[in-house]
Amino acid sequence: MKKISLHDSVGLALCHDITRIVPGKEKVRAFPRGHIVRAEDLPTLLDLGKEHIYVWEDADNLIHEDEAALRLAKAAIGPGITYSEPNQGKVSLKVAYSGLLEIDTLRLSQINSIEGIVLATVHGSQAVTRGTVAAGTRVIPIAIEKDKLEAAEQICYSGSPLISVKPFLPLRVGIVTTGNEVYSGRIKDGFCSVLGQKVASYQGDLLSQVLVPDDPSVIAAEIKRFVSEGAELVLVTGGMSVDPDDVTPTGIKQTGAESFFYGVPVLPGSMLMLAYLDNIPICGVPGCVMFNDTTSLDLVLPHIFAGERVSRSQIVSLGYGGLCQECPVCHYPNCAFGK
Repeated sequence: MKKISLHDSVGLALCHDITRIVPGKEKVRAFPRGHIVRAEDLPTLLDLGKEHIYVWEDADNLIHEDEAALRLAKAAIGPGITYSEPNQGKVSLKVAYSGLLEIDTLRLSQINSIEGIVLATVHGSQAVTRGTVAAGTRVIPIAIEKDKLEAAEQICYSGSPLISVKPFLPLRVGIVTTGNEVYSGRIKDGFCSVLGQKVASYQGDLLSQVLVPDDPSVIAAEIKRFVSEGAELVLVTGGMSVDPDDVTPTGIKQTGAESFFYGVPVLPGSMLMLAYLDNIPICGVPGCVMFNDTTSLDLVLPHIFAGERVSRSQIVSLGYGGLCQECPVCHYPNCAFGK
């Protein structure tokens, strides 16, 4: 780059975007890279605080910020991620389809440890939708040393894609609702409509709901029936507390399911249960799902619908960030819950 006086710049091409910021209103590109400076541009450039500009001089060991940000974006992305053209030296990485966002945080830190390289992301392991901006790349100087960019690219290519989206699967879902009071018709069930909306948000197929009494053997039999009829996820509602009449955990155990755990370090929703019967997830739904918009169930379902087998270590890790602040207006997933 070559620094020259603004008054000597007429007829020369800018080597970087020049930004105009109006506090509290906008931040826009006033002059794009490559713009040929005209005499009538000088007052505006002075208003932007530019008494000098940079023009580009080719150098074998330097890569312009736009090209560098674009190369880093291309190296970092995997399935389900697209990228924009450079704008003000930055490239945005966007989600191409709904799914579970996956980010290799270890290699991300390695990249950002390289001086002058920037790759910023949202939190991974969350459900994302098409068009969501998942990350942004840029370099700090107007031009970056070639070896630094190549080192960042090598980290990106050293394993699975650094940033990717695992698509949700249209799982077939059955609901087993327990409770003598619901089975007898004394009260109306409130779970099915709530769970139906959650299943639909993942493009799942809700097969049906069955009401059963507080009888572990009947609960187990209905779960196994759903599995035998092709259900790929069974949600079991009601009877999940520690009251003596709540026998749903016992019923799930009697199916012979494995990888069984009951209780998660998340509030609300600590009474969630998860087990696997012939690799089909059986999920005991905590009662708070009926009156809390966001619970532990919302942290687990994205992984299940992405085809992952949820492990005990994943559940344990939810404790950090697992306390919902129950804001008056819920902004989940744009908050700290579950992250």
